[in-house]
Amino acid sequence: MSSESTVKNIIIIGGGIVGCTTALYLASHPQFARSSATVTLLEASKQGVAQGASGKAGGLVAKWAYPKELVHVSFQEHVRLANEYNGADRWGWRFVNCGSWEGRGEPFAQSGTGVGAGGKRKSLEKTLGLDPDAASKSRKSSGLPDDLNWVKPELTEAYSPMAPSGATAQVHPYLFTTSMLEFAKEKGVKYIPGKVTSIDIDQSGGPHVTGVTYTPTDSDADGPQKLPATHVILAAGAWSPKILSSLPIVGTRAHSITIVPPAGTTIAPYVLFTEIALPSGVAPKGPRHVSPEIYARPTNEVYCCGPGDDSPVPDTVDDVRVDEDACESIREHVMSISAELRAGTVDARQACFLPVVSVGGGPIVGPADAIAKGLYIATGHTCWGICNAPGTAKALAELIMDGKIKCTNIDKLKPSRFL
Repeated sequence: MSSESTVKNIIIIGGGIVGCTTALYLASHPQFARSSATVTLLEASKQGVAQGASGKAGGLVAKWAYPKELVHVSFQEHVRLANEYNGADRWGWRFVNCGSWEGRGEPFAQSGTGVGAGGKRKSLEKTLGLDPDAASKSRKSSGLPDDLNWVKPELTEAYSPMAPSGATAQVHPYLFTTSMLEFAKEKGVKYIPGKVTSIDIDQSGGPHVTGVTYTPTDSDADGPQKLPATHVILAAGAWSPKILSSLPIVGTRAHSITIVPPAGTTIAPYVLFTEIALPSGVAPKGPRHVSPEIYARPTNEVYCCGPGDDSPVPDTVDDVRVDEDACESIREHVMSISAELRAGTVDARQACFLPVVSVGGGPIVGPADAIAKGLYIATGHTCWGICNAPGTAKALAELIMDGKIKCTNIDKLKPSRFL
């Protein structure tokens, strides 16, 4: 059984943004080097880390996100990480404007729902050529900002900012996640490509973790392998219940696309939560109103996502299926309000699963002593995993290395409230 005097051998299950960021925070803790602690991260995907939502999400970082217990720590940690590691160049860190846009869409030949086949629509839980004078009047009456240059003012019925300046930022989630792992490895974290099949628990003297059993994914190793541990952090997102079946976590599949506007086009740094009224006859089998989210990124890439669906979570992240019709619907919806996006090229069509606590609330963060001493849970972050990864990582690093959390109070998120 682990004790305070025992050398800490920490295993993190899951190479998403929470797992990779937690690895860096553990390895950056003052006690890491002088205590001879080890940190090992395992990821099941054959493609490497950040293959799920941590590589395919929008990357929004907001002071107005939830839960507040993590947000107030996470936002300032995002700022610190960006300053310390040159996040502007490495992972596209920048502050952005964020607004709610309502208006009409221009016709396309066809338009669907944005929801993948085989699943019902689920919320992601986030809250023609006018002359210059006409455009100016339209912007003034609708509240459309003058520098929001990539939506058509004549289609705009209302615009309102969702947060004050400095309260919303963004990262490129794939670049952020892979950077966190690179920095962690430089500090001594070991990375193993492997699919964890079980968390090993010894029942003698009270249940406590002794390690994990996993199958390597990048070698010819014969059969399952065992890795000893004093602490195990389960941060496998929507796949966490496949390792710990008692976790009340379900997955919401979300489709998204990225669009590269024509060369020379400048896309102002805005994130829009839209409500688009589709014209009559455009989508006879689909909704009359759609709500895609649009994220302008540095280098003029634009990320767009639609609603979620309840498609079953597959065996691994490598098995996630992309519904091309859902992606095409998103493309048509966002291009119906923007000439710049209509003229652009779709660079990626993708899908990912967001982990959601099925009993409400969450995420689930903290020690799962009722199951086994030395077991920690960090999942169920919904659409705010990118935003809240640093706060989660800081809390877990303090808990494991210091024995208590100093940066915040996560009693409302502890596993005993959900298991």
